[in-house]
Amino acid sequence: MGTIKRTFANNLTGAGKFDATQLDSNIPANNIADASVTNVTTLPESLGQAIKSVAGNPPSQALGDVWYNNITGTLKNYVTVAAAWASGGNLNTQRHGIGGAGTQTAGLGFGGNSSPPSYSPTNNTNASEEYNGTSWTEGNNLNNTRTNLEGCGLQTSALAIGGYTAPPSPTGMVAFTEEYNGSSWTNGGALNTAGNEMGTCGTQTAGLAFGRNRGYADKMTEEYDGSSWTTGTNMPVDRRYIAGCGTQTAAVGVGGSAGDPATNSGFEYDGSTWTGSPSINTARNYFVGSGIQTNGLVYGGSFPTSSPYTGATESYDGSSWTTTTSLTTARRSLGGSTNSPSTSALAIGGHNGGATNVTEEFTGAFDSIKTVTTS
Repeated sequence: MGTIKRTFANNLTGAGKFDATQLDSNIPANNIADASVTNVTTLPESLGQAIKSVAGNPPSQALGDVWYNNITGTLKNYVTVAAAWASGGNLNTQRHGIGGAGTQTAGLGFGGNSSPPSYSPTNNTNASEEYNGTSWTEGNNLNNTRTNLEGCGLQTSALAIGGYTAPPSPTGMVAFTEEYNGSSWTNGGALNTAGNEMGTCGTQTAGLAFGRNRGYADKMTEEYDGSSWTTGTNMPVDRRYIAGCGTQTAAVGVGGSAGDPATNSGFEYDGSTWTGSPSINTARNYFVGSGIQTNGLVYGGSFPTSSPYTGATESYDGSSWTTTTSLTTARRSLGGSTNSPSTSALAIGGHNGGATNVTEEFTGAFDSIKTVTTS
């Protein structure tokens, strides 16, 4: 690599490490540890002209900046840390078709089905669990046992919307809405049209449900005011198994299908009208969304037939979707922390050949000061 003199940009590796294997007398050997540069006790003039020596860290940094912290005796650089999914605490009850709400550190999972690959209505559950950012705790159960329901709102003020249950409903589709206050579920106003696997977003007092499965795809939109649902403007197309994020007056709905195959098309709602919006990169259905209309996230789902499960994750800035790191466990029919910022989402349970209790936590890309180490 050559002798380090005034600059050493070529010695910084793509992993943010410092290649010190060929350092010569410009830095005294007794000031260099083979494993790192944390033992640098003095910074020679030749390097000092290329790197700022700072008592601590500079008051502001730009990506790629490198400096010498003369208090800690370490080289520092300012880098972007990639987005990542990490394992969280497992659900107490494994399930798919689970409803979700809340945030990454105050999440809520409810309902669903605990069957192995073959669905059985007898395995529907009314179990409700709360997440504190580390582990799940059993909460009070839903009043109505069901699966394939949706949710929105916060851990202390959530909605559980629609779903599928065993008879007496002739088709299995239900219009139940339940409200959670952080302790117990109470029955709220029923949907005008029963259904499941719809897009949802918003809050307990300003909720939105759009598209749905009624045994077939539907384009209906409904708005909740904290006590009852009002019919809104229909979506331009029929959709079921669709993902949503945002608020009642600024929502995004993407993917899903009217039949097979899954689609990647998107739509935005302003509280009165749906308009076309950018498509996601990976067409899919049975997936979930978090965040807001200008800073959203969708993850998981399935492709029909050939690829039944995906961990694909995409972020939205209000103008385009960008593919980011995938879930570690690919799955469909999962729940999500619908009211999380897109940079800190929660993926709850789901189906990957059978019901799972897997929980994953998403951290979006961020800029950070890192210590430069040798390769």
